[in-house]
Amino acid sequence: MKKSFLAISVTVIVLVAVGVGYVLFSRLAAPSEGGPYGPPSTEGEIVRYTTASFVDTEGIGTKAFTMLVPSGWKSEGSIKWILDNPAMPVAGEFRAWNPNGAEEFHLFPNQAFFSSDNPMIAQTFPTGSKYFGATVRPPLGPIEALKEIALAKYRGGVQNLQVVSEEELPNVANSFETGMDPTSGVVTSADGGKIRVEYTLNGVQMEEEFYCIIQSQDIPVQTVFGLTRNVNWYMTYVESFRAEKGKLDTEAKMFQTISYFARTDVNWLNKYNQVVNYMIQKQIQQIQSLGQLSNIVSQTNNDISDANFEAWQRDQSIKDQLADELSNSNLNLQSYSNPFDGSTVDLPSGYSNVWTNRLGDYVFSDSSGYNPNLESNLDWQLMSP
Repeated sequence: MKKSFLAISVTVIVLVAVGVGYVLFSRLAAPSEGGPYGPPSTEGEIVRYTTASFVDTEGIGTKAFTMLVPSGWKSEGSIKWILDNPAMPVAGEFRAWNPNGAEEFHLFPNQAFFSSDNPMIAQTFPTGSKYFGATVRPPLGPIEALKEIALAKYRGGVQNLQVVSEEELPNVANSFETGMDPTSGVVTSADGGKIRVEYTLNGVQMEEEFYCIIQSQDIPVQTVFGLTRNVNWYMTYVESFRAEKGKLDTEAKMFQTISYFARTDVNWLNKYNQVVNYMIQKQIQQIQSLGQLSNIVSQTNNDISDANFEAWQRDQSIKDQLADELSNSNLNLQSYSNPFDGSTVDLPSGYSNVWTNRLGDYVFSDSSGYNPNLESNLDWQLMSP
């Protein structure tokens, strides 16, 4: 009797976790001389950015993510499908760095965790094991997760590592819908935080800020032991900015620009949400192979629903707020018209002229006489505010 009840409970837990997880998550040019900003100008500052795109070659097969990075920087990224994790089957990692300096922006993969006070589940799945793709571990707040998980995983090889500041980010967390669902009793929460660390890397003194948001669902489950609670919690929007010590704050506007324009592609997100929704409807607890994933993707369509578009907008809004949290300064933006397709795009303000080309690259200039067409054949056009 107990074994039968446990099997039913596990199935219910997985379906609830997948469903709640779906709701929660459906929310380069050639280098120029003089570094990423190009040659110095006696008439005004000239800042160049180029668009880097990354394709989901493993799963959906389309462009999944783009970043706007300083020209002359390098970038890399990947989309990995985690076939045993139905609630969060994708992990993306992207970074951009200055090959001639220490500056780097890094967006790390999301991580899924699980915890339960059900004695039988706790005995069967001890801390450190995997529960339907999620690592079993007691819930942590964002600052504790950054210090105990992110630093150990991503900065374990540096020397003299120390945390010099930490801060909660309530404004970022307020972007999420939280509280108790009156029907299911599931309690959803979100908390954001950041820490600044200093360390030595290859003999250079570095400083770096890490950010993350902890999202969780506390799910009540009636069992033979009485009412127990299972917690699915996720470490999301994990990103960092680093530079040589003393230069992180002075490069804040550049890092904010990179973070702000780090965008999930709306068409890819639309397909991804359909894949997860399909798994919920068909009660698929995990994808067995990339071949099965390909079959599911083939059944999706290109039409973007209002819910998926709102999820994309919400995702971008959260990234915007994280960008503003760097050095606690806002990135002032201005709307410009793209002369090639007539679309409107928000770009950093404060420059006399903004140029773009068909590749989605930009040149920001305070020089009245500067024309990027004199040094390039990419057909640069002025953008109008």
